[in-house]
Amino acid sequence: MVLETRRLGVFLAVTFGVSWATAGAIYATGGLVDSPTVLGPLTLASVLLPTTYMFGPAVGNVVARVATGEGRANLLLSPDATGHLRTYAAMWFAPLVLTVLGAIVFFAAFPDTFDPSMRAFVDSLGAAGATDLDPTTLVLVQVVAAVTVAPLLNGLFAFGEEFGWRGYLLPKLLPLGARRAVLLHGVVWGVWHWPLIAMGYEYGFGYTGFPWTGFVVFLGFTLSLGIVFAWATLREGSVWPAAIGHGAVNAVAGLAALFVQGNPNPLLGPLPVGLLAMLPFAAIAVWLLLRSPTFAGNATLGT
Repeated sequence: MVLETRRLGVFLAVTFGVSWATAGAIYATGGLVDSPTVLGPLTLASVLLPTTYMFGPAVGNVVARVATGEGRANLLLSPDATGHLRTYAAMWFAPLVLTVLGAIVFFAAFPDTFDPSMRAFVDSLGAAGATDLDPTTLVLVQVVAAVTVAPLLNGLFAFGEEFGWRGYLLPKLLPLGARRAVLLHGVVWGVWHWPLIAMGYEYGFGYTGFPWTGFVVFLGFTLSLGIVFAWATLREGSVWPAAIGHGAVNAVAGLAALFVQGNPNPLLGPLPVGLLAMLPFAAIAVWLLLRSPTFAGNATLGT
């Protein structure tokens, strides 16, 4: 296989162009924190992020195919799950398990930040006027949703990223060798997020070394998830398992924050984007990268 540099160049130029231009518009209108309201509770940033920004990779995929004459070959859109149902099951349920394990690791390291009464969360509900809501019930609802409908519903929004990163960039990098391709595409995915990190996304603003340390730590997260999602994509020859996994991660990522007290370092956890809390994801990723036959040699789709 030959590295298709022209198609890669068009894809990356369009993807980063669309998404980073959107980030520029968000920054110019108040950033993520002071974004103007456009409709009811919706801010401009909350509208642009899940649409224009997150679908930049999908736009890059389409434009690259049209501009270079590639057409619709190898779109990886078939959701056929008959070959490896366990892959879909893993993408559906594993994010909840790994997120909980990561939170346990973090709270074990910093027990003073764990509050089983969820007092800070309860206070926030009271400040919002929702005093009649039981926080324990809300947690249970979130967990139930995370293992039922949330992976699929969130996966529809995650599709914009998956159709680009796993559906186009990853296959185009495979001539470098599967392991190199997977690692490189994870780095690119992380760098693509950097304008959002600089506006406080994921880690806020008050951590040491802002935003540069946030940039580096988040690369660890995208490398770990990138390996897992690449494994699912290559194994099934489809972006849908990765989209489901991405949706499942988004559904449970904030769960540990409900039990936090004080001001823990967000670069460490308890959310899975922190170094300690991402360790279960990283462990699975390293195991897959080193041991799975999916990444052996010059892997191909559907292996």
